[in-house]
Amino acid sequence: MSASSPATESAESAESAESADDPYLWLEDVTGDDALAWVKERNAESLDELTGSDRFAELRDELRAVLDADDRIPYVRRRGDRLYNFWQDAAHPRGLWRRTTLESYRSGDPDWELLLDVDALAASEDENWVWSGAAVRWPDHQRALVQLSRGGADATVVREYDLATTTWVDDGFTLPEAKSRVGWIDDDTVFVGTDLGPGSLTTSGYPRVMRRWRRGQPVAEAEVVYEAAEGDVSAFAAHDHTEGWERDFVGRSPDFHTTEEYLLRPDGSRVLIDVPADAETDVHREWLLVRTRSPWTLEGVEHPAGALLCFGFDEYLAGDRTARVLFEPTPGRSLSYHAWTRHHLVLAVLTDVVTRLEVLTPGRDWARRELPAGPELGSVDVDGVDPDQGDEYFLDTDGYTQPSTFLRGELGLETDPEPEVLRTAPARFDATGLEVRQYFATSDDGTQVPYFVVGRVADTPGPTLMTGYGGFEIALTPGYSGVVGRGWLARGGTYVVANIRGGGEYGPTWHTAALGEHRHRAYEDFAAVARDLVARGITTHEQLAIHGGSNGGLLMGVMLTRYPELFGAIVVMVPLFDMRRFHLLLAGASWMAEYGDPDVPEEWAWIAQYSPYQNLSGDASYPPVLVTTSTRDDRVHPAHARKAVARLREQGHRVEYYENIEGGHGGAADNAQRAFQWALVFEFCWRQVG
Repeated sequence: MSASSPATESAESAESAESADDPYLWLEDVTGDDALAWVKERNAESLDELTGSDRFAELRDELRAVLDADDRIPYVRRRGDRLYNFWQDAAHPRGLWRRTTLESYRSGDPDWELLLDVDALAASEDENWVWSGAAVRWPDHQRALVQLSRGGADATVVREYDLATTTWVDDGFTLPEAKSRVGWIDDDTVFVGTDLGPGSLTTSGYPRVMRRWRRGQPVAEAEVVYEAAEGDVSAFAAHDHTEGWERDFVGRSPDFHTTEEYLLRPDGSRVLIDVPADAETDVHREWLLVRTRSPWTLEGVEHPAGALLCFGFDEYLAGDRTARVLFEPTPGRSLSYHAWTRHHLVLAVLTDVVTRLEVLTPGRDWARRELPAGPELGSVDVDGVDPDQGDEYFLDTDGYTQPSTFLRGELGLETDPEPEVLRTAPARFDATGLEVRQYFATSDDGTQVPYFVVGRVADTPGPTLMTGYGGFEIALTPGYSGVVGRGWLARGGTYVVANIRGGGEYGPTWHTAALGEHRHRAYEDFAAVARDLVARGITTHEQLAIHGGSNGGLLMGVMLTRYPELFGAIVVMVPLFDMRRFHLLLAGASWMAEYGDPDVPEEWAWIAQYSPYQNLSGDASYPPVLVTTSTRDDRVHPAHARKAVARLREQGHRVEYYENIEGGHGGAADNAQRAFQWALVFEFCWRQVG
């Protein structure tokens, strides 16, 4: 998910008649003196309660050791002839951007060339810089547009960096703090959308106007290439630098789940890529790929949601709708994503939430074969492919109890050589006796909802920590977490991941089944998993703690207000909570396609049924609650968390609160903050359900 200034938000707040009786609107003033004083008081109370034990100190130190371990895998991505890595550890909490060669990386002790020391930069400029990525110029890879965030916010500053001299470019492309879109066109030109004052942003706080910005030119004078509507989520522009297939694209996202995209001709004219608004497109060389998100009928054939179709790009623009089906979903099988190499297309396919890879070769009439990788109940991610370089690929494979293995391979024309193992991460916790099991719970409408259980098989129920998300077509796939392992599993707890509707575990139909007026299905699914855990004897309601963040924080809020009897403790992290006003706060307007519009009476009627803030009750019996957020979260407004806590306290309920000043939507800006926050979560849960 992801913005206007706090002052703008406060002005919008005052205009909502329906919220006039909310006594906690003042907590929406992000950095107001009264609001921050309240935050400091709540933090002090909760930290005094939770951080005094030996167990908390032990948890914090163990988790910090996991996060800062020198023997972690330094993941890389290729840019030209170098492999790039961003690295954080105890000595470099803000991080190092660095690079090496493949030969050096293979040695096990790479000779890293330092590009940027973010800690040193932060110290020299007296700023709390957090790394937000870099776009490296193609094809020479000599310049980069580096993005730096203050305290982890989504808004960043942009600066041009010279990779040859490892210095900032004095007269380079620079942008002040904003939620900008910027990308290279050529050596001296970029596409840019940024905050240039009134009219330049959408109501969601993202760029509304995209420009072609030439070196040395004031950005406000750059040529406008596309304008979106103010009520859209954002505008975009991108350059495809593939040699022989250079193209420019512009367009808009009317809402979170739809796109209108155009080919931008050199003369400034535009040609619509006429696909369903909710479809996802990918133009690569001569091909147009379309992933459907709803059924699409072409030439008398209906293609289901979640299919991947292939067309000739130029032929499609000319009106030819002859489709080749590259993937078609089944009830238990969906397409997670795809990645191109020079001569191949790799598909990541989920079968009951377990990832498998397939390779398709256009030059051999899209011949298909499997690319074996990954544990039985695990995941495999394709990383770092560069279709301009060749058929090299990197894989990261892991599972709930299997540490990551990082591999490199090269796809062949008909068969694939065995990939080489570049790194294997050591175990971060003792997994002896732990088993990974997958079960299915029956939701209220009869839907079978998968979930994973990680822990020891025991004769008696035990303390269990469960999580879920259920939104924005995001799938929770198996993965190794040294933090969860050390903080929960190694101490005798059981960990559960619920793959509820609203996510992407079974493709777009799994997502849309819990969209808008059907949102309640995601919550019914999560409650069904909680009941199934108790029915199987894995835990009891009193021993079951749950946690979730962002949209998952909203999920936790609904569990608190609708199903409090099912849980022994609830951790609500960077949450949405006040759904009457979510569309007025920061990036909230961009999520109305997911939840609905609270200003439309019919849609508020269904949102009101679950909005946690409006459904909190002083007469209810709630389990203990911990709420966390970040002052620097400029995506989900921290007032959601603040107001939830204020109302719970007013009603006499037990609630702990921690607001990290830094961290953005991730809640933490460095490993020390991450370790501290997760130690709070585990300490709270162990106290309540251990």
